Amino acid sequence: MCKNQDAIDNINKKYYNIKNKREVIIKVMIKMNSVILEVCCGSADDVIQAHKAGAHRVELNSNLFHGGLTPTIGELVVAKRETGMKIMTMVRPREGGFCYTDAEFATAIEDAKQLLANGTDGLVFGFLHQDGTLDFERTKILAQLAQEAGKETVFHRAIDVVPDWKETLDALIELGITRVLTSGQEPDVSLGTPTVREMIEYAAGRIQILPGAGITARNMERVIAETGCDQIHLAAHKAQYDTSVNNNRAIYYGGALYPPEDRFNVIDSDYIGGMVSRLPG
Repeated sequence: MCKNQDAIDNINKKYYNIKNKREVIIKVMIKMNSVILEVCCGSADDVIQAHKAGAHRVELNSNLFHGGLTPTIGELVVAKRETGMKIMTMVRPREGGFCYTDAEFATAIEDAKQLLANGTDGLVFGFLHQDGTLDFERTKILAQLAQEAGKETVFHRAIDVVPDWKETLDALIELGITRVLTSGQEPDVSLGTPTVREMIEYAAGRIQILPGAGITARNMERVIAETGCDQIHLAAHKAQYDTSVNNNRAIYYGGALYPPEDRFNVIDSDYIGGMVSRLPG
């Protein structure tokens, strides 16, 4: 069990009837240690803004609308060159599930090799069978690629749809995976804090547990307090406008949702910076 959880359990016993017990927990955690803030990014510009805001680490993706896919090598190279910060890169060849065809998995392997060769600090991935259980062999292949390069490994939120997360964690620990990103098997981590806390207790330091999905400035302290975590994963974007398409408003390049073509999202560094300033430590 991590030291955060030990402190929380002691406070729960000592201050059982105090109404502001959560605030007491946060204050103790602030004195004890820092919390790592990881930002989910969809571009090199996102990484630059996250760095500007004071984020400790980023996860670099493309296509965040579909949950994040493999970024381009160019995005990684520019992001690393401009910030020098710790960048974990997604390896996900397509949206819609985690059981890939042979060609998709071969693509994932080649992407992973190129990302490692171009400066990523770690790989983020997840492979499942059609029944939702862990694909141990495919996970092992990606893990070994990163480990042989001396880099970290993250099993992403595919763990939130497995039928038995304890069994899956055991297998990931066996494979030497660095950490797991999870919402506690709920749509929003604020609903899954009891499970995240249980995961942290079950992991007992053998693998890192990274809560994410739905963390905001309003619920950050509660998520930290209720889970006892020492790191969090979040995203906060704002719209940026590109007027180059305004000559013909009838044209759309997206799918059936027809998103506005005169804007795009980028990490809101002011919002993230405000959260960073409130972190324990």
